[in-house]
Amino acid sequence: MRTAAEAGAWGLRERPKRGRLDRVAPIAERPTADTTEGKDAAVSVELTPSAAPRPRAVGETPLPGTEDAGVGGIGPTGRPLPDFPNPPPLTGHGPARVIAMCNQKGGVGKTTTTINLGAALAELGRRVLLVDFDPQGALSVGLGVRSNDLDVTIYTLLVERGHDVREVIQQTRTPDLDLIPANIDLSAAEVQLVGEVAREQILARVLRPVLDDYDVVLIDCQPSLGLLTVNALTAAHGVIIPLECEFFAMRGVALLVETIEKITDRLNPRLQVDGILATMYDGRTLHSREVVKSVVDHFGDQVFHTVISRTVKFPDATLAAEPITSYASAHGAAAAYRQLARELIARGGAA
Repeated sequence: MRTAAEAGAWGLRERPKRGRLDRVAPIAERPTADTTEGKDAAVSVELTPSAAPRPRAVGETPLPGTEDAGVGGIGPTGRPLPDFPNPPPLTGHGPARVIAMCNQKGGVGKTTTTINLGAALAELGRRVLLVDFDPQGALSVGLGVRSNDLDVTIYTLLVERGHDVREVIQQTRTPDLDLIPANIDLSAAEVQLVGEVAREQILARVLRPVLDDYDVVLIDCQPSLGLLTVNALTAAHGVIIPLECEFFAMRGVALLVETIEKITDRLNPRLQVDGILATMYDGRTLHSREVVKSVVDHFGDQVFHTVISRTVKFPDATLAAEPITSYASAHGAAAAYRQLARELIARGGAA
């Protein structure tokens, strides 16, 4: 450490020592947000009183990022939060609406959303079929199915004739939630299907016999835009794009939307984007908030009002091999997926 004399010799000014608490200015003394344009503009926060929060039921856990929003308040997407009431019960089942969970970037929450959205829809009285269409088989493992021990999976249905899809469907521990499992064998399907006639429509043919038995079919796609993903998009009525609240995840969305437009034009005219779902949101960070704002600015109402926050409960539920709606039913993450299910139904994306 320099002495005062040495500091003076080097032209340095000795800074007064202060404690950690002295470094934090009182809130009243902090500057408000500067609207000056340019790179050197100061960025700070002005605390303003929020709208009166919606009264919550006893034991209800608030949704992360929406604690003070309530119906009509400003949600994490920067838009007024609509009311998504519980839908009326169905008088019958089928035909199913097929939804592909798609994003060519890995680790954005496709499998987590497939499991938990499916479970939330099942809670609302919908019969749901989940299709594991990723060779990693994470969807199957996440629901407690040991897919590596199975002889017949979605791969068998794709490459071999004569199999009944109903014999491959596995029942899960969640009522009204069934699964077509997958394992590493599926990675060979793209090579084997290249020479097939109408190879893009094989999954649609596989699912056709059971569409009348379900209300919703959710396909968990692999993180690529290869032949398997094209099969899923060709078989689907709609696409949900989970998007991690991170800059690099945003870069691939334009390419994915372009691919969806090509498939709509050439293979599946009924295909539409049901919505973009912001996942792994952390309202404490400016980066997450800016990513959500940028996506909403670009895609508008295609972005779901529901936002899925980052929480350790998701990997905990995966280890327990059950959806978050049963593993931690009162947690805010479970409430978020229940809200997503209601929002999807309200948008017409599910019966």
